Amino acid sequence: MKILDQTMQAIKPTNKDLFSLAWKHLDNLTKPKGSLGRLEELAARLFVIAEGKNPRVDPPRIYTCAGDHGVVRAGVSLFPQEVTRQMVINFLNGGAAINVLARTCGVDLKVVDVGSAGPGYPEHDNFIQKKIAQGTRDLSAGPAMSIEECVQAIELGIALSDQAKAEGIRCLGTGEMGIGNTTPSTALYCAYLGLDPYEITGAGTGLDGEGIRHKAKVIARGLKANEQAVASGNPVSILAALGGLEIACLAGLILGAAKNKMPVVVDGFISTAAFVAAWKMNSHVIDYAFFSHVSAEKGHQKILQSLQAEPILDLNMRLGEGTAAAMAIFILRCAANIFNEMATFEDAGVSREV
Repeated sequence: MKILDQTMQAIKPTNKDLFSLAWKHLDNLTKPKGSLGRLEELAARLFVIAEGKNPRVDPPRIYTCAGDHGVVRAGVSLFPQEVTRQMVINFLNGGAAINVLARTCGVDLKVVDVGSAGPGYPEHDNFIQKKIAQGTRDLSAGPAMSIEECVQAIELGIALSDQAKAEGIRCLGTGEMGIGNTTPSTALYCAYLGLDPYEITGAGTGLDGEGIRHKAKVIARGLKANEQAVASGNPVSILAALGGLEIACLAGLILGAAKNKMPVVVDGFISTAAFVAAWKMNSHVIDYAFFSHVSAEKGHQKILQSLQAEPILDLNMRLGEGTAAAMAIFILRCAANIFNEMATFEDAGVSREV
């Protein structure tokens, strides 16, 4: 856990005093004060993360991390486990929604195999093969991962953030692929935030009412089977017991982004579970996180409210993959460019308000 421990110690809160400088600049641009609404709020946050320098989002990158889940055998998904592998290949062929939206929004995309079931894949320039295990074990019967597997996945995410920074990337986004992964995500929310699985369990891939009730029961069994880890309050132990390899990797990516003072755009329901895990490890990560959207998955709005997080978009989406993160990164680019490129009243020779 050396890399994880060093990362935790290196994460510092942003300097909130810089907000006054950000707003002074924004209020001096050629527009009525506050007229660009949340775009100005986003720009101010980016300025603070940049430690008082002009905010930069470009070039951005999304890491879409893939992992399989043993709990699928408990009947929590309409889709079979092999779809995870099929979708990874679809990502590499450029045919998935995340590929289209990343291209459209000008975001670099890397796909990461953290723990999908099956053999290795053909090599690809945008593919990182770091398989830790052939998926997780069934969380409803016991721990999904060992502590060692979980830490390995977290530290992979940290390494991905470090790699991105070394390559000149300025903004990160989270994405995932893993059939059944709304189940471990919901279990993590229940364990970390004290929520009831019967209140926040959603349809995932499209379960009907009976399927959702069965899924909630499976999650409740998992919480019972792992009650010692849950009761410990240790965020890594909880993540190992109830999470997924791709979720742990994304938690590490978020921790790494905070360590590297990079804005990180959190995608949706599963990615927010990864954020909560990272936040429980070090609460300062909230300073660097932007929540891309409110997912149509049941419970996500309540979870965002508990984090006092205001999402950028609300488009009734629930796909994952990093799709909303790609669009939100485009919005952040708009915010940064407004801050950096708009003329001031003095520069433009425009009269101020009287």
